[in-house]
Amino acid sequence: MAQKDRIDAFGATALTGFALLLAFNQVVVKVVNEGLQPVFFAALRSMGAALCIYMWMRFRGLEISIQPGTLLPGLLIGSLFAVEFLLLFLALDLTTVTRTSVIFYTMPVWLALGAHVLIPGERITATKGAGLALAFVGVVIAIVLRGGDAGEASLLGDLLALGGAFAWAGIALCARATSLRTVRPEVQLLWQLSISAPILLGLSFFFGPLLRDPQAIHWAGLGFQILIVAAAGFLLWLWLLSIYPAASVAAFSFLTPVFGVSLGWLLLDERLSWPIALALVLVVAGLMLINRAARPAM
Repeated sequence: MAQKDRIDAFGATALTGFALLLAFNQVVVKVVNEGLQPVFFAALRSMGAALCIYMWMRFRGLEISIQPGTLLPGLLIGSLFAVEFLLLFLALDLTTVTRTSVIFYTMPVWLALGAHVLIPGERITATKGAGLALAFVGVVIAIVLRGGDAGEASLLGDLLALGGAFAWAGIALCARATSLRTVRPEVQLLWQLSISAPILLGLSFFFGPLLRDPQAIHWAGLGFQILIVAAAGFLLWLWLLSIYPAASVAAFSFLTPVFGVSLGWLLLDERLSWPIALALVLVVAGLMLINRAARPAM
């Protein structure tokens, strides 16, 4: 499909669906954590998805090799991927989906701050600065004013979700500010999955028994994570990013915490307290400002 200069109906539908998939992904992780130890679960997902991406690349005849100058960035992005999902899966074991959705999906905030320093042309404007401030206040409210969520969540879980957002922003910066920006998206994803798998597997032995009485629903959730989220979902995102303007694609990120909070309340019967509702409003408003397209100079 040829590149386009704006989001059309297909793009809007696909990006909305992807945001909903990411939100539902957290519900699935929360459920599967009941049967599989979170870090072991993350390791199995990376291993399975890496195999899927490898087979996809072989099927399409894409070159699978380490390009000159990409070894160290590849190891770095794979390590950051391991950190991201180590922290996210542990966070969902300790805190609620609603809280994790608000805190974890502040990633564009930390990406904007990092890009301001590391990527030429990504300076923080007054509009972005206002968005950063709103989202930051939202995170502080979510973590500090626990309200009615105090009995369902933990401060450690909230902080792990925030750490996962930092690692996710680091992945995006690594993909855009190092030599990995010259390789295909599939290669970037293969680096992330193949490096994170052994790291997570090794770490899993430090977090207790690998199995927690798994049932059929937990194995089904693992399969969903491997095939639909980590393989097909991430490839869809990278494909959409190659067709539509990056800023326009990023603008749909504000939908994910909205969907995440809604699904946590609808499917898991999680409480929606006033602090988390206020935090959600501030974070979403901040993300919209951060991703707002700059007006052309007159």
